[in-house]
Amino acid sequence: MRLDKYLKVSRLIKRRTVANEACDGQRVMVNGRQAKASYQVKPGDIIEIGYANRTLKVEVMQVEEHVAKASADALYREIAE
Repeated sequence: MRLDKYLKVSRLIKRRTVANEACDGQRVMVNGRQAKASYQVKPGDIIEIGYANRTLKVEVMQVEEHVAKASADALYREIAE
């Protein structure tokens, strides 16, 4: 699955266009490297998202095309820094 779609499905970012803009703006890193929106996400990847005042670091646990809102947080595990 593409990175921008994963960010939307997992609800780490609200809309896919916003996720795409975050990738283009170099605010998203995967495994320590800047990632394009077309990056293919797989379980075990470490995603870092730079928000305005903080950075969120998560590990991809599973990749699903469609997920209910209540279970979206099962797709990733937040890593404390």
